[in-house]
Amino acid sequence: MQIRRAHERGHADHGWLDSYHTFSFADYYDPNHMGFHSLRVVNEDRVQPGKGFGTHPHRDMEILTYVLEGALEHKDSMGNGSIIRPGDAQRMSAGTGITHSEFNASKSELVHFLQIWILPDRAGHTPSYEQRNFDLSNAQQDWLLLASGDGRLGSVTLHQDVSVMVGRLGESQSLEYGASSGRHFFAHVARGSVVANGNLISAGDALMLSGDAKVRFEATKSAEILLFDLA
Repeated sequence: MQIRRAHERGHADHGWLDSYHTFSFADYYDPNHMGFHSLRVVNEDRVQPGKGFGTHPHRDMEILTYVLEGALEHKDSMGNGSIIRPGDAQRMSAGTGITHSEFNASKSELVHFLQIWILPDRAGHTPSYEQRNFDLSNAQQDWLLLASGDGRLGSVTLHQDVSVMVGRLGESQSLEYGASSGRHFFAHVARGSVVANGNLISAGDALMLSGDAKVRFEATKSAEILLFDLA
């Protein structure tokens, strides 16, 4: 088991954007933290009202956006335009190339979200887009599937053998997850704090584990966890 503490992450404060990078990204480079198997980027971003990322390109990456607070406005070269809010999972497969922009949809409130990049199973997919809303009450004391390689249970579909789940816990509630042989999992605590197999894991912290093992998460205060099961 490896724990990546919130304060160890890369950090960039641009005024309009306050961003923390679990793995190497942009001007933050750490050869010991280049990703975890197919999981390449986990950025925790806070964008000021009315500000955002202008139109910019991507290719050959599965990009998943999960909003924790506020609303994020998305536009892309495929003609998609949407507002992403808590409970939504947005997947953009950049494939052979797309451009897009993301702006805080509010003129008065901060938007706080996670942007996640996953390496695809191959280069050259046709660019595509998908956004679905999930009832987060189904994540209370259980894992709710947001994204997967086969789109099962109404999840958004990724071009990779990965399952992305969210779990929510009230104080003293617990959840378990077991990694099967040959699999790996990554857990990011989005809010609150939990004890995971005796280790205190707080907001912004991440836990990485490989092989045949089980982790029990017990909340010390209300918590939200994103969990990735990776090939």
